Amino acid sequence: MHYRVLGRTGMKVSVHCLGTMMFGAVGNPDHDECARIVHAALDGGVNFVDTADMYSAGESEEIVGKALYGRRDEVVLATKVHFPMGEGVNRGGNSRRWIVTAVEDSLRRLRTDWIDLYQVHRPDHTTDIEETLSALTDLVSQGKIRAFGCSTFPAEEIAEAHHVSERRGLQRFRTEQPPYSILARGVEASVLPTCARYGMGVLTWGPLASGFLTGRNRTSLPVDLTTGRALLNPGRFDPALPVNVAKLDIAEQLAALATEIGCSLPQLAVAFPVAHPAVTSVIIGPRTMEQLESLLDGASLTLDDATLDRIDEIVPPGTDVYHPDGAWTHPALVDVALRRRPLADRA
Repeated sequence: MHYRVLGRTGMKVSVHCLGTMMFGAVGNPDHDECARIVHAALDGGVNFVDTADMYSAGESEEIVGKALYGRRDEVVLATKVHFPMGEGVNRGGNSRRWIVTAVEDSLRRLRTDWIDLYQVHRPDHTTDIEETLSALTDLVSQGKIRAFGCSTFPAEEIAEAHHVSERRGLQRFRTEQPPYSILARGVEASVLPTCARYGMGVLTWGPLASGFLTGRNRTSLPVDLTTGRALLNPGRFDPALPVNVAKLDIAEQLAALATEIGCSLPQLAVAFPVAHPAVTSVIIGPRTMEQLESLLDGASLTLDDATLDRIDEIVPPGTDVYHPDGAWTHPALVDVALRRRPLADRA
């Protein structure tokens, strides 16, 4: 396992970060097995664990908290805040009111006195970024978090946050967590260069492209729309849709390339993000021990320039073959009221 400094925080983290989104009701409800996965990852050299309060409605944090009992000091622990938790119009978002409540809930579930990296899970256009940064700065001063970052923020909002931090004398986002895979390279155009400019650490999510780079989805195999991610979002996997035809075709080409260089398709996919100079760590999110072992087997894989050139030929740099599941969309694109002037004011 290799280690890199997380931005300018001074914290050294493993190049592979254990993501725990699949721990709990959404993925693996067996708490004991999930704990064994955590322990196996730590024993394999992983010292970076990422979760979020909204994963299985807090269950993932509870599992991680139990699994890290007695080993907390070994781990750089990251979690997130933003998405609604329970009923109530103020139980979510990026307001000070919610952040100071949510961090206490996360600390309790994680059974810890501090969080190493507290991340704002998505932008919130209803909250002034100064409000958010001020609340997070106070949490650092109180010792409840060591550093804070953002997740799936567009480049312009990252830059604005740094400008506000400097102008108001607040602490700044130290990390960003964007979606990044061979099939979703859009962040190469602006997000990753922006992070590099500000000295931010980058931990990327979705290297397997929602399952299209696991090797299970191939043109030669029937697509099962009745289980897993396909059941939750069949449109992402329907083989009749042109975008999915493109993804399957690219997966075939990448599988052939992986065979050429002597690795599996998932190992090739996970090795790709960490080859970018702006990326610190790639999040792997196994649901089973078998998946973890397969990914850790490829942890030492380094892609040479010839392989990266081949990947560039298959998917050009900065290209999104599809819009990553869960990636942020500006509210103006989904809320008519935010992009149309009232009829009375159009004259």
